[in-house]
Amino acid sequence: MSLQGTLKDFGIGDILQLIGQQQKTGTLHVRAKDQEVRIGFNDGHIIKAESVTRKRKELIGAMLVRSELITETQLEAALETQRRTLKRLGDVLVSSQALTAERFQAMMQLQATETLYRLFTWKSGTYEFIQEPVEPDAEAIHPLRAETVLMEGFRMVDEWPVIRQKIHRDDLVFERIKALPQPRGEEGGELGAIGPSERRIYDELSPGRDLRKLVDISCLGEFETCKALYNLVKGEYVRPILPEGAPAPAPGDQRLLARVAGPLGRLVATVGVLAAVVLVVPRAVRPDPEAGVPAVLADSAAQRHVSQAQRVRIEAALEVFRLERGELPERLDSLVQAGLLKPGELKYPWREEYYYRRLAARQFILLPPLR
Repeated sequence: MSLQGTLKDFGIGDILQLIGQQQKTGTLHVRAKDQEVRIGFNDGHIIKAESVTRKRKELIGAMLVRSELITETQLEAALETQRRTLKRLGDVLVSSQALTAERFQAMMQLQATETLYRLFTWKSGTYEFIQEPVEPDAEAIHPLRAETVLMEGFRMVDEWPVIRQKIHRDDLVFERIKALPQPRGEEGGELGAIGPSERRIYDELSPGRDLRKLVDISCLGEFETCKALYNLVKGEYVRPILPEGAPAPAPGDQRLLARVAGPLGRLVATVGVLAAVVLVVPRAVRPDPEAGVPAVLADSAAQRHVSQAQRVRIEAALEVFRLERGELPERLDSLVQAGLLKPGELKYPWREEYYYRRLAARQFILLPPLR
């Protein structure tokens, strides 16, 4: 299987989906400027994800120190032992009882997933998949399904614009206003819900501990931490406090997440393409010649996938347009002129006009006719 090209032509979501669907084994190299990430697959499952050009702060040892799982002194001692014995850092830390094997494994998993999701923010780059045996090492992560990573990226893109309305700076600190309600078996996971992640973040709040520190110490990842804080702020359990002397945020001030805004259109376009192609729709679906319905839309489940993907793609492109220009476009086809969508991507799924009428009502824009 030969697979190589640029991310402008074939998005990271498409690549992961294709390798996962084909159950391939090998290494995917993704490069952009001075960055390179290697993703190892075994039978279509991701078993490795490492940044070859990882910065010092992204190294597992630095992550453990920032999360306060170990001290700087413990890390230095472990690194010295590692140099002398050539043992893996995790083995050294566990044998010295600096932390448990389970905790180290969890942090390795977090490092890998954060590396994967960061790829979705890349605006450009190249990729190459090489079929070769890939053996998991002693510090291997738990295998991840490519489809799971893709859907998580889909969810993040859908929710980021809402979250950053309240969580808009990485130097925000948070103050408790009232106690959380008693647990009632809630699962969490939805915007506005109070679940385990929200309770964990609530317990970690303290004076002077800003968003950057909360991301580090919670070990939930950037997105889950910001989402939990959004839910706590929305429920009026906590309130954000600007650093002393900082100006009030103006509309469009998105320091923490500004790096996400530009690639949003590209990511959701990728997801939209995936939802509309045969990789996502059962191969048994056939067109209805009399009704003139495209093959990919002849199935109700396929219609729902396509309409959801297209709705999110257009909403994200609208948000990027608003952040860049300070206002929404008068027509959706302005997104094509702005380069946020390709002409062929601005299409409506069969019998799903109501999605776009609802979108128009919320965004106050004029819709071009259905195509």
